[in-house]
Amino acid sequence: MIIERESTVDAPMDRVWDRVVSPEGINDELRPWLTMSLPRGAGSITIDTVPVGDPIGRAWLRLFGILPFDYDALTIAELDRGRRFHEKSTMLSMRRWEHERTLAPCEDGRTRISDRITFELRTPMAVMAPLIGRVVHALFGHRHRRLRRHFDRPITSR
Repeated sequence: MIIERESTVDAPMDRVWDRVVSPEGINDELRPWLTMSLPRGAGSITIDTVPVGDPIGRAWLRLFGILPFDYDALTIAELDRGRRFHEKSTMLSMRRWEHERTLAPCEDGRTRISDRITFELRTPMAVMAPLIGRVVHALFGHRHRRLRRHFDRPITSR
């Protein structure tokens, strides 16, 4: 199943990139529904700093930030720093999980964020693909709303 989402945020690409590759930014996008831990022993990594093509371990997904319910055996397969990453992983529930995020500059200084998610559930759960597809579609809609809210709020000076 393939799901695509796209949004434009009021920030330059470098600021958006720094946010979307950091564990803090990823978890902010997922909250309050989920959080994702870093793999054990991963230290303070970002998508920018992981070795491309090498599995980095299990990143646990926690419902409401508390209850572990699945993991992402995280691998960044391709990386174009500042512009694009393509994660190709497996999960406890999924034989295949791919998340490709691309940033593109807009003429007005804003940034377009595009996500393409491809997944294949493991056999016992395959009958739930339409339902899981709607959940993933809604989750990425939530993530894009959180990104827009983060970048589109007015900056106040102190």
